[in-house]
Amino acid sequence: MDTNTVIFGKNATEAINKLAFRYPFCKGDMVLSTIMEHHSNDLPWRRRAQVLRAQVTNEGRLDEDDVDRLLAKYGDRITLVTVSGASNVTGFVQPIHSLARKAHAVGARILVDAAQLAPHRRIDIKSDNDPEHIDFVVLSAHKMYAPFGTGALVGRREIFLEGAPEYQGGGTVEIVTSEEVLWAGLPDREEAGSPNVIGAVAMAVAANALMDAGLESVERHESSLTAYALDRLRSLPEITIYGETDPRLIQDKVGVISFNLGSVPHALVAAVLGYEGGIGVRNGCFCAQQYVMRLLGLSESEQVRRRRELLAGDKSRKPGMVRVSFGAYNTIGDVDALMKMLQRITRNEYKGEYHQNAKSGEYIPAGYQNSTADYFSFGGQAVSRFSGECVPKTEDIWPALYPLPVENRI
Repeated sequence: MDTNTVIFGKNATEAINKLAFRYPFCKGDMVLSTIMEHHSNDLPWRRRAQVLRAQVTNEGRLDEDDVDRLLAKYGDRITLVTVSGASNVTGFVQPIHSLARKAHAVGARILVDAAQLAPHRRIDIKSDNDPEHIDFVVLSAHKMYAPFGTGALVGRREIFLEGAPEYQGGGTVEIVTSEEVLWAGLPDREEAGSPNVIGAVAMAVAANALMDAGLESVERHESSLTAYALDRLRSLPEITIYGETDPRLIQDKVGVISFNLGSVPHALVAAVLGYEGGIGVRNGCFCAQQYVMRLLGLSESEQVRRRRELLAGDKSRKPGMVRVSFGAYNTIGDVDALMKMLQRITRNEYKGEYHQNAKSGEYIPAGYQNSTADYFSFGGQAVSRFSGECVPKTEDIWPALYPLPVENRI
């Protein structure tokens, strides 16, 4: 670690913001990014430099020709290339080492947002003198199966030894007088206040567990699940799958599949899967609105109309998709359970009567009540999970409220 350091923070978003704050930008410098990025790898750069965004192909893959065009056009004005290691929308894995070589050729460094990549693929940052060296890597603990609340930034020590840290106070200094401050060494100077020691240890344990299991084995397992899921999902009527749809062509894809189910709103699909199937999915734009709008094919005028509705407080027609994500723990049975519920949705055979909250865009089944008092109490007195006022046969309508077998969790 003579030339690199590891800085822990509360999450991957904070880690990217830290680098954006500490990176030595000069007037006129540019950051080359892509329209695929999570907002956490987009918004922080806007405050510090002009951001260029490479486009994607019709199926959603990074357009490397556009990357080459932008690098050739702006050359050494680009001081940093930043890219997600794997998309959290389509699962596409980026050619990070090829991009590193291209970035270094114009004198830029590269950051890989590996929040979505690290739990699924082995990452080799390579040696400092390798043209394909990854200068900065950002990791998210909870995506690596550790508890929430920890992120890590791995990168060049020299960047963080220049200037003062953005957060200052306890733990960041060696000497303080009324007139001067001597900052502590790394990583202490970048980790203000009491550190989340337990979070860092848990993250390290999770990383070791993944490596002990063998990330190559994890990759093979998740790829087989993804291929099986794509093969089955394609049989559903009116389904639209975003990204790669061919089970034979998923070598550069982690186990993320986003889709829409005909005219059924994405929020309703997610609600039925959760309340009636006990299947956890995400829906919406997944903090990657530019990319999702591109994949959905919405015209600029339609996007403007939807933005006006959102600004007026109406999220009932908010654009989006449904996303399933596979992890090392998922099984073929999980995919079969998902398919069973999606088939019920397409046949309009789900049990609940769902009503949408226009302010949130979410669908809730009629009669459903949810209170934190059903699960715990701050008063020290044990509280029953259920008040006894549930609608008859609640367990038939909302099994997500009850303990679930592992095979029903996606």
